[in-house]
Amino acid sequence: METPFVNIHTHRPTGHGIEPASVGIHPWEAAEGDLATVRKHVGPAQIVGEIGLDYLRPDREAQLRIFEGQLRLAEAAGKPVVLHCVKAFEETMRLLKQFRLRAVIFHGFIGSLEQAARAVAAGYYLSFGPHSLRSPRTVRALGSIPTQRLFLETDDAPATIESVYATAARLLDMPLDRLKETIYNNYLHIFS
Repeated sequence: METPFVNIHTHRPTGHGIEPASVGIHPWEAAEGDLATVRKHVGPAQIVGEIGLDYLRPDREAQLRIFEGQLRLAEAAGKPVVLHCVKAFEETMRLLKQFRLRAVIFHGFIGSLEQAARAVAAGYYLSFGPHSLRSPRTVRALGSIPTQRLFLETDDAPATIESVYATAARLLDMPLDRLKETIYNNYLHIFS
């Protein structure tokens, strides 16, 4: 059996490979967010996400309230979380320390080498997509982390997961089959 591609976060499910089902209130919708909806659907979901903080947006209080509430739900349900984190790394790391979460995945990671190192040291995963793989700073972060903490994604880009893997394999100077196997094992580690 060929190792499947894992697309840890996508807004455009394709129905092939592994695309975990998620439920969550995005920080852009925090002001209108209803935790009861997440609570109702958290059981069948594999991931609570995409949740988090986006401090380019003005409604920080609502974002914090909804984010903390969803972290509580994820902790109680034993679900991993997929995080949206923009200009809020310090606050996100501070909040995460308060919870015992099954797994934390920073999606669309575009942070610095230091942020990547801190997230990995805390036991978190980093996911890279088409947008993040175009940034030289992010490519350095990709090359700096252990592949046991790596995921790939298409997010909202029209790219295929196969093309994202091909780009990452080239950037990491790693055979594509080995990259697929590593990420699949990361997936199994969290979800089995």
